[in-house]
Amino acid sequence: MEKPTKEIGAIVIGASAGGLAALQKICRNLDENFSIPVIIVQHIHAHSDGFMAWHLNSISPLKVKEAEDKEKLEEGIIYVAPANYHIIVDDDSVISLTTDERVNYSRPSIDVLFESAADVYRDRLVGVILTGANDDGTAGMSAINQSGGITIIQNPQTAEVRTMPESVLRQVHVDQVLSLEKISEFLNTLNELGN
Repeated sequence: MEKPTKEIGAIVIGASAGGLAALQKICRNLDENFSIPVIIVQHIHAHSDGFMAWHLNSISPLKVKEAEDKEKLEEGIIYVAPANYHIIVDDDSVISLTTDERVNYSRPSIDVLFESAADVYRDRLVGVILTGANDDGTAGMSAINQSGGITIIQNPQTAEVRTMPESVLRQVHVDQVLSLEKISEFLNTLNELGN
């Protein structure tokens, strides 16, 4: 695909089974001057204790934190959905956390985040689907595609669990199918548009 000419407003990433290892590789390899807000939904146990955000923060050049309700997205920060909460992006780039019903058996749900972010950022949104064992994220990636945003999946052949990226690949026109290393490289090139 051609490199976009518009500055990217946000990046949303969804992962499930095998996601922590995949997210480590991506977060570790983002440039230290990376300025685009990143929001992650990783399917985790309802009683998880925030270890993932703490761990990613320890290895990433960027600040990684659990998202908080009514928090405004800031440049250069990676936000992780807390256990048992959906994460929604509102019109003014403010995060809302909800305990609404599970979507695709999941809370947090990738679709909930991706669809709300697509409504806000339209063609300035990048969606990334990584390894996972269900089809959460497919509808959300479709929404991003229909809004003119950029859609990226982890190459299923490199995914620990192929189900999630393969579901997207079957149902959505995907802009990029990349290894984890290439995903980081591509996101870094998008960051350069705004600097």
